[in-house]
Parts: sequence; structure tokens; C-alpha cells
Amino acid sequence: MKLFETHCHLDHPDFDSDRESLINKCFSSGIEYIINVAFNKETAFSSLGLAKKHLHIFSTVGYHPHDAIDFDAEIVKKLAREKKVVAIGEIGLDFFRNLSPFTVQREVFANQAHLAVEYDLPVIVHDRDAHQECYNILKNENIKEAVFHCFSGDIIFAQQVLDAGWMISFTGNITYANIHLDDVIRLVPLDRFMVETDCPYLPPHPHRGERNSPLYLPLVVEKIAEVKGISPKEVAELSFANAYRFFRIPPDPVKALHHKSSHKKVN
Repeated sequence: MKLFETHCHLDHPDFDSDRESLINKCFSSGIEYIINVAFNKETAFSSLGLAKKHLHIFSTVGYHPHDAIDFDAEIVKKLAREKKVVAIGEIGLDFFRNLSPFTVQREVFANQAHLAVEYDLPVIVHDRDAHQECYNILKNENIKEAVFHCFSGDIIFAQQVLDAGWMISFTGNITYANIHLDDVIRLVPLDRFMVETDCPYLPPHPHRGERNSPLYLPLVVEKIAEVKGISPKEVAELSFANAYRFFRIPPDPVKALHHKSSHKKVN
């Protein structure tokens, strides 16, 4: 069963002691591609560094709403040109923890969405207690390709996201007894979902309290299969194809490293 891990943070200090051995285990266990997601300046560079070391790891650039106050557009513009940067993210709004002022979050999210359009890159959205505002900013910036990572909305908002042409991604939290996303899982078409771990965060049941890793991705797949009434293999194949398409992974990654894909614009 081949898998595509669409959202993790393997550059996190939690992996300092065994990062390379864990990555090797991931690739030997059926995970074929990994998107290592940045959320500020430091992780944008560390994520890219990790991607440059591993052919089938790709990275992103973006400022999480918690780090919005430190936003530097020039860093985003610089790294968006890099061959292994495949998305702007994770960016968005977080009105639950409020670590950056609301006004700053909104402005920085809109600015980064605008840059995603300018550089023709898809967007990875962090949305916590800000569903409609995230939606409005993405629509105002004319975003065509977006994924709501670790989806937390209800079925009504899920339909709104789908109607806009965007994707929904599921994490290990769908295995928690207090999380009720089965209706959303049933709703999402087979060509519009992806799977992720968001590791080291959100380990799936029965591993809550442990460090999460891409090795637990099959548990997310199995939960979706159970709810949708299809096989885990089919869920894995569908989510793989969806992620491969969304992130525009080149059919020949080696060749692609020698030139910037024509769909990315530069100033």
C-alpha cells in the first residue's frame, strides 16, 4: 500500500535524535512522498534543507497565523522560486489561541494568498475557529487550489469548501472519540481528499500521548476506509493520486531538480 504524507514537520526538534532513521523507515514502509510543511522563517529554511537531502521529500514556505507578526514577504518570494517548494503554507487564521492579533493575521493571510497566486502555487490552509473568514479571504484573493489541512469544520462548511473547488485533508484526530467528522468523511468525494499526520502533533488512537510520525498514517487511512465503506488500499490509492495531482509532483523528480517548472513565475 503506497502512501503520500501530505503534511508533517519532520524538521521539528522532536525528531532530532532519529530523523534520518525514521525517514528511512517511512520510505521502506510504503510512504513514497512526504510534504514537510513550514510555518515561519526558521522552518521554511529547515524544511527546504530536509527536502534537498531527500528526493521524495518536498517543502513549503509560509507563515502560520501564530507567527504572522514576524511575516517577511521577501522570504516567501525567495523560497517560492525554489525547485522543491511546492506550496505556500501553512497559512491561515487561528482565532482559538490568538497568538497574533486578528488584524495582523488577516492581513498576512491575504498577503500570502496573493503571493500564492503570483507564484502559481497551491495553498495549505490552517483554519481554527475562523472558517468563514478563511473562506472569504481565499475567495477574495481568487485562490483556485487550496487544501484545508486537519479539517475541523462541520458538514455545511465542508460543502462550501468543496463547492469552491478546494480540497480537504484528514489527520489522526478523526480517530478520536470526541471528534465527530464521520459525516464530513462521507461527504467528501473520492477525488477531493488527502491524508496527513501533522506529526509530531495529533497522534491517532491508540497512540495519543506519543510522538506522532508518518508511520501512523495507515491509521488515518483505515478510519476513512471504515467510514466510507471501501478498502484501506483504495483510500491509499485515491489519496495518493489526489496529493500527487494537487502538489504537481513531477513524474521524474531527478530531472525536475535541474530546472524550475514552467508553472512557477518569478519576478
